[in-house]
Amino acid sequence: MLEGLTQAEAAVVACADTTVWALPADDLIAALDAAHRIEQRLAAVKLTLIRELDGRGTAIAQGASSTAIWLRERLHLTNPTARRLVDLASTLDAGHPAVRQALADADITLDQARVIIDTVTAVHATAGPEAADKAVTVLVDWAGQFEPTLLRKLSTRILDHVAPETADAAAKAALDAEARRAARDRHVSLSTLTDGRLRLTGTLDAETAGLLRAAIDPLTAPTGLDDTRSPGQRRHDALADICRLALRTGELPTRGGDSAQLVVTTAYDTLTRQLSAGFLDTGPTLTPDAVRRLACDSAILPTVLDGAGQVLDVGRQRRLIAGPLRRALVLRDRGCAFPGCDRPPRWCDAHHIRHWADGGETSLDNAVLLCGHHHRHIHHSDWHVRLGGDGHPVFVPPAWLDPEQVPRRNHYHRRR
Repeated sequence: MLEGLTQAEAAVVACADTTVWALPADDLIAALDAAHRIEQRLAAVKLTLIRELDGRGTAIAQGASSTAIWLRERLHLTNPTARRLVDLASTLDAGHPAVRQALADADITLDQARVIIDTVTAVHATAGPEAADKAVTVLVDWAGQFEPTLLRKLSTRILDHVAPETADAAAKAALDAEARRAARDRHVSLSTLTDGRLRLTGTLDAETAGLLRAAIDPLTAPTGLDDTRSPGQRRHDALADICRLALRTGELPTRGGDSAQLVVTTAYDTLTRQLSAGFLDTGPTLTPDAVRRLACDSAILPTVLDGAGQVLDVGRQRRLIAGPLRRALVLRDRGCAFPGCDRPPRWCDAHHIRHWADGGETSLDNAVLLCGHHHRHIHHSDWHVRLGGDGHPVFVPPAWLDPEQVPRRNHYHRRR
């Protein structure tokens, strides 16, 4: 086997070095189909090798706690991917030769094999081995027409085709199996990057996915014609808004006796002259501009140090825009005050019109309600905000947007 794989690898390397721009479309398509078939055949070989290594206990002998962990380290896989490979290899070896052969014949893909195995296992438990064998035949045939997601949807009614008398029971079994898989595979991973940012990956079960979409979808729409954020950036900012809302509720569990808070530490000169950087209590650094913007938020505790690193001031919520003052601000602005924005008060920060580090007071006359996106926008753009003669916010656009710089208001929120 090793010699054959070595030869195959050499052939693939030769193909990778081949120039394809001159090939006609038919040859390109045929080459793509061939590469896909080879990929599936190699997947079958890979599963065979994994099963044998797992059966021999090679991973344990080499000091790993499991074959999945050993695979993760050796092949640089994620935990869920490594675990699924070991599980699938074991399941195929345990009594599904037809599925293993279909994968080796490149009739199905690895993802389709997982769907078929899950479905056939449920059918076997509900209707017996004969129905399970029929199900393999039907599902392999369907795999030639449908991608894995649709194949899984169709598979929930497989017994309508192979054992109609037990179809309802099988559908329930399939749904139960799906629920067990979702519970098993659910996870969220947080990986800190070298520059302090966070990589967020994971798989949510159906219920949690519904909750997330219900919370995040209303916040991902563009906020106006000048909103140039990509869809991914809007989802990022919506997640930040949800976290801010959760912090504001005051209902999160305490940690070490303290309520959930984000603490920003910075030097006084940094804050007033916008030099250097600040530091989150979780480790990453922030630009002074970000520190100044975060300090507006009543869910943030700014800690200000002097030149010797001694604490000059630890911000408290009562000094920031909270309590009765925030309620008065909500009654006045009724939501994000930026022109054209429809975000409600619960999604908004209280922004100091003149920042407190510049001598601005914490008062209704020096505050305006802004959603997360427009709070960032005000801090990073040439827009200016002030209170009009009627005591309500007006926004002056930059000259590049409106040479006349005619003040604008938010007409979305009805005022009494």
